[in-house]
Amino acid sequence: MSGHSKWATIKHIKRAIQRGTGELEGVNYEEISFEGYGPGGVAVIVDVTTDNRNRAVSEIRHAFSKNGGNLGETGSVRFMFSKKGIIAVEKPAATEDQLMDIVLEHGGEDLNDEGDTWEIITDPASHEAVANAIKAAGIPTVMSEVTMVASTYTKLEGTAANQMIRLLEALEDCDDTQNVYSNFDMDAEQMEHAAG
Repeated sequence: MSGHSKWATIKHIKRAIQRGTGELEGVNYEEISFEGYGPGGVAVIVDVTTDNRNRAVSEIRHAFSKNGGNLGETGSVRFMFSKKGIIAVEKPAATEDQLMDIVLEHGGEDLNDEGDTWEIITDPASHEAVANAIKAAGIPTVMSEVTMVASTYTKLEGTAANQMIRLLEALEDCDDTQNVYSNFDMDAEQMEHAAG
């Protein structure tokens, strides 16, 4: 199980579109990044865009404390993450050699076998060039984004894993949340159980 678990919700996409199209005008938004720890010492970063800093701090702190985590100081976990471009391609869509050629030619950093998919890692600056080269080669992608990638992952099982899932969902459900990043990992069987 790759650590790049996606906890996206339609609500956040819709809100981002509203802000981008000016539907929520007359309001000043501030971008804040929170850092903290979940169960088992899992590192978590939460990016929010809010018109009310006090409400955002309160909601995020409450989500952490209610689900076995706690807010940390600025810089407490950020050093464990780096900004990277990630492009995922389903295995049948391309061969390892095809993708490796694109990675090497267009400034990609790495190509990983993630089971059902190939995962290409890039520097943020070369993400677009690599993504465009894949598109030009007629290879469909299942994901292409610049995100925060953890240098190491913390695997949780049983109760701690379930509590961590609840924490991630609670953080995602906060109105001002834009992105949640963590170095949480669990095995595929638990992931299926959590999804069901």
